[in-house]
Amino acid sequence: MASHKHFVPLARPQVFFTTDESAQYFECGYSCDHAILLVLDSRKIFFTDSRYTTEAKEYLASGTILVESANLLESMIELLQKERVKSLAFDPLQVCVQEYQALLAKLPKCTLEPLPNFHQQLRIIKSDEQVALIAKSQELNKKAYKRFAKMIEKTIERRDTPTELYLHALARQALEQDGSYTLSFNPILSINANAAKPHALPCKDRLSDGDLLLFDAGIKYKRYCSDRTRTAVFSQGRIHFGKKQKFSDKKLQKIYDIVRKAQDNAIINLRAGMSGKQIDALAREVIDKAGFGEYFSHSTGHGIGLDIHELPSISKRSEMIIEDGMVFSIEPGIYLPGIYGVRIEDLVVVRNGRAEIL
Repeated sequence: MASHKHFVPLARPQVFFTTDESAQYFECGYSCDHAILLVLDSRKIFFTDSRYTTEAKEYLASGTILVESANLLESMIELLQKERVKSLAFDPLQVCVQEYQALLAKLPKCTLEPLPNFHQQLRIIKSDEQVALIAKSQELNKKAYKRFAKMIEKTIERRDTPTELYLHALARQALEQDGSYTLSFNPILSINANAAKPHALPCKDRLSDGDLLLFDAGIKYKRYCSDRTRTAVFSQGRIHFGKKQKFSDKKLQKIYDIVRKAQDNAIINLRAGMSGKQIDALAREVIDKAGFGEYFSHSTGHGIGLDIHELPSISKRSEMIIEDGMVFSIEPGIYLPGIYGVRIEDLVVVRNGRAEIL
């Protein structure tokens, strides 16, 4: 019997800096769009400018050192020089060439250690508290889906045929609840042929009886994202976003059932110790065997947390080993250009070696 493979976590760098808001929030309970967080062994130093210092004082976690500066990078470099830091980790995806050159020139005795996506790697295994926040976010998201379905039905009672653009605006209302929540991402809402574009922009196509409506959306709860996709039929003035859908088009019904089976196969059979690509294959093989493999054009899933797209990747190329505490989407799809597209997405957490739907 093959031995269980285990995920090997990244060792936390002793000294690093980040400009990423999710990483900043995770580390010190606050972030803004113009800041550098420097973690220096056990110390955390938050550099920002005068626009944010009052707010930062209010929200930064106890013990975080706040430094107001008109030049964040220069201020950080001066501190690193004073501390005679010998090694500095950073995410090269966040640093431009000019900034990197400044670090090289002014910290000649410091080893710069580029670690792509290192903070997402540090956050890849969620605590029970973090899983609970994602689950709450998804619970609120599901309620928003029900609210949106009712709003569509009421709209139909007042209007003939609303456009995607109108429905997209309506969806944002359902999700945001008058400013109570922010969005994980701009919702994807598409009818019939537009749904064949996995990340379609809303257009002027109108919703009519018998149409397919693909809806992909998420909200944030205490900064943690949710994500869900449903493909539904609008029939006789009614719509719901449950998984049981009955389409009058037999080929469409067949495709929908294949996508649902692919998702079920992945969720039921994934195990801790599998790689991302093995889980991707669980969904992909169902679609391949049904003859629609070329129309499944994206990965099966992605991690989620403070960011809408985090690690792990559930894709054909992902060698990452899946472990308990990881949270990710399972979202297979089939897209027939110019005709329609179908996608079904849920979030799962791996517990006791198996997937649980959130």
